[in-house]
Amino acid sequence: MHYPDIDPIIVAIGPVAVRWYGLAYLAAFLVCWRLGNWQRAHRFPDWTSQQVSDLVFHGALGAVIGGRLGYALFYGFDALLQDPLFVVRIWDGGMSFHGGLLGVLAALAVFARRTGRGFWQVTDFVAPLTPIGLGFGRLGNFINAELPGRVTDASWGLVHSCQADAIRAINPLCTGAWEPFARHPSPLYQAFAEGVALFAVVWWTASRRPRTGVISGVFLAGYGALRLLTERFREPDGHLGFMFMDAITMGDLLSLPMAIIGVTIIVWACSRPNRPSANQG
Repeated sequence: MHYPDIDPIIVAIGPVAVRWYGLAYLAAFLVCWRLGNWQRAHRFPDWTSQQVSDLVFHGALGAVIGGRLGYALFYGFDALLQDPLFVVRIWDGGMSFHGGLLGVLAALAVFARRTGRGFWQVTDFVAPLTPIGLGFGRLGNFINAELPGRVTDASWGLVHSCQADAIRAINPLCTGAWEPFARHPSPLYQAFAEGVALFAVVWWTASRRPRTGVISGVFLAGYGALRLLTERFREPDGHLGFMFMDAITMGDLLSLPMAIIGVTIIVWACSRPNRPSANQG
């Protein structure tokens, strides 16, 4: 099968263009807002609807700024040195989850301080909402023909166009219309793992009303583990390649510590006095 030829621009009026990638992020924030209000009504009755809206705003701001800065520093540092304005061209694609996570954590720390809530109480509220946003983001990657997978002979593999920027970066010998082999649809793998599977695990954990910090730890450990798994099917970025032993990628280096920190938080939270993260309401 050939990779679907999807125009990344939905509609353009003069210099203003509406892109699928931006729409994916907008949809993610709207879904997070809806799920946040459901949690407020069923799990966190001491939250107000205005606080949920403020929280989503803080999280969105942190995700966009941190995600783009993280991508520029972790994956596009050479391009940043050549063109500092590269960091603001979000519409061209290129967001790092790990950078976005750091940005969100900083924004949540500000929100917690302003509302007088504990940091872990706030992150436990946000953690079940986040995977859906990650899933939408990966679908945006798929539409933009980003994050191509490794070569495969599986029947569901997709043959990429040689015109795709991501393909030219990893396969400079691709000069025809299409590559002569198929690749794993890694953005779809990650959309399912980070979006659907991780959401199910973290949402179920939240429904058990665990001790404060456990939900956040499960999210971190779950994402780290699933990213390490799906990274096996994703081709390393062309300008980075494998970092060590022709097997370890930048995604591995960023995700392994995340999984370890997540497990550590779970152990720490379970060793504390029994303080449920969500009120019984």
